[in-house]
Amino acid sequence: MTDRFLSSLSAHAAPLRHRSSARGPLRMLAAGALALAAPLAGTSAHAKTPSPAAALSLKPVQQDATYETVPEELVDKCTVADIERAGMNGWEVTGPDGVLLRRFADTNGDKRIDLWSYFNYGVEAYRDVDSDFNGKADQYRWLGNAGTRWGIDQNEDGRIDQWKRISPEEVSAEVVAAVREGDTRRFVTLLATPDELRSLELGKAKTEELAVKTKRAASEFADLAQRQTAVSPRASWVQFAAPKPGLVPEGTDGSGRDVVVYENVVAMFEDEGQSGQLMVGTLVQVGDAWRMIDLPGISNDGTAMAQSTGVFFTSGSASMNALGGNVSDELQTLVTQLESIDKQLAAGNDSQAAKLHAARADVVEKLIEGSQTAEDRATWTRQLIDTVSVAVQSRAYPDGLSRLKRVAGQFAADDAAMAAYADYQTIQAEYVVRQTPDADFEKVQNWYLDSLAEFVDRHPGTIQAAQAMLQLALSKEFEDNEDEALAYYKKVRDGFKGTEPGEKAAGAVRRLESVGRRIELEGTTIEGKSFQLSQLRGRPVIVHYWATWCEPCKQDMKLLSRLQARYGRAGLQLVGVNVDARRADAEAYLQQNRLPWVQLFEEGGLESSPLSKAFGVQTLPTMMLIDREGKVVRHNIRKEELDAELDELLSAK
Repeated sequence: MTDRFLSSLSAHAAPLRHRSSARGPLRMLAAGALALAAPLAGTSAHAKTPSPAAALSLKPVQQDATYETVPEELVDKCTVADIERAGMNGWEVTGPDGVLLRRFADTNGDKRIDLWSYFNYGVEAYRDVDSDFNGKADQYRWLGNAGTRWGIDQNEDGRIDQWKRISPEEVSAEVVAAVREGDTRRFVTLLATPDELRSLELGKAKTEELAVKTKRAASEFADLAQRQTAVSPRASWVQFAAPKPGLVPEGTDGSGRDVVVYENVVAMFEDEGQSGQLMVGTLVQVGDAWRMIDLPGISNDGTAMAQSTGVFFTSGSASMNALGGNVSDELQTLVTQLESIDKQLAAGNDSQAAKLHAARADVVEKLIEGSQTAEDRATWTRQLIDTVSVAVQSRAYPDGLSRLKRVAGQFAADDAAMAAYADYQTIQAEYVVRQTPDADFEKVQNWYLDSLAEFVDRHPGTIQAAQAMLQLALSKEFEDNEDEALAYYKKVRDGFKGTEPGEKAAGAVRRLESVGRRIELEGTTIEGKSFQLSQLRGRPVIVHYWATWCEPCKQDMKLLSRLQARYGRAGLQLVGVNVDARRADAEAYLQQNRLPWVQLFEEGGLESSPLSKAFGVQTLPTMMLIDREGKVVRHNIRKEELDAELDELLSAK
């Protein structure tokens, strides 16, 4: 074993907090305990086996890993033994009672640790995995009786970006943790992605409905977490509660395969001795993972609040629960009518679509009026807004726009947040409707921007106001009015910290103020390797944001290929940043169009990818020109300007 092998032992970990509980002569550790000890290092070509103290100083990356730790007075009584077996070399640490505590192993023969295993009662309960063998953990797995979670950390920053495997029970626990910590990123990893929704083959109408819900959930979670008061920083998950799972069989409303779902999932939690409930709602199985569809629902008295009528089983218990405990015959009849209309819409009869959407909206309005609680009223009102908005924008229900315009005043007069949501969705729907083939685009655009500005004045402080200001800032960028654009971006950055709009605005401020400054961009390549822009210092760089659906981006690539050939000897480097929603789309395009420069990708698309938020990129294509010192020359350069700028940049000494 070499020095490199030994020092790699601690390369994966990070300092964490801890709490422990007693267990015989040993203690149980539920989180990382201490700042890391110095990397273990040998002094000869074949380093000595590490001491028990050195080996036990290593801690898991994830804070909620449960494993055994040894009291200080018993550390020297532990033993560390070399292991050499098929596909594995390294060490195992055994406690004074002979029970296995740790295993640190090299699984690919490069003499560097890439598997860090932690045991509980002699059973492996957690492991950190370095799957690309670069010295940093990029996968985290809970095992044995510690659960089934398997998280992927694409940029190796210690935070989970995607769940490869997670059970319904564990999803409910993660929701409580995300609400407790106000952690939008943690919550978003639980939502079904657009790619996953398509993979369910649920039919066009249902897929679009779920896409609306997940998109809204991602954008509004931070606001919900900030407003709620029932789940404090001291809250802890207790258990999962739900009716038995159901099966949506192949052929239902045009679906292409069986889909297993839970409806009405509730997460039980405790907060300083008080019990509480959080409505997780609908969970759907996607491969080995379970995914959320909507925002969690919770009232400030700690009781679960239904957020929909049930995504799949409308006439079942989910519908009744959404209507409250004492459901009248009249309301039950309305829910039955709603289910019948939904089935007809799913059948795809386009000639009857407008009539069916109108009938559906009529029923939902009656359900709003008959709601027995404020929560029920909000549930049905939001459903009215979402379904009518989607129908209007798809041009299946043109007359629905006038109905949308009435919602804020008619059904949300006493709910400021709902009124803002209704008004914002109405503006977005009307913007689409106005864009007819013979429309005057400039007039449509002016109407849109004026409407957004008026909206911000009417609904200040709402998450939709932040989204509107991002659009207004972008319009100012197009007008080359960066001072006004910056004013908008800074207002969103400072007023909506911790939200998706706030993060994007912070990135936009960073980009607009970057000229003459050294910047950094970190991410993961499409092949899964880590990347840092600083690695290219000493060479000029063009950063190109693109997506497969952006035709101008593809034209840019032809020019970039010529520029690379022309200026390659002068050291020009290109960095592509793909912001497709689906990794598969980017991979397929790159397989057919080989581009000889690095391509970065992270989940989230143009709206939510950490790469797009890094510089607040809202539109494509976007290109940045960076000099040899890593300082920005142009933060949004057009392709026709590149030749002249590069000639000047590369001729400068």
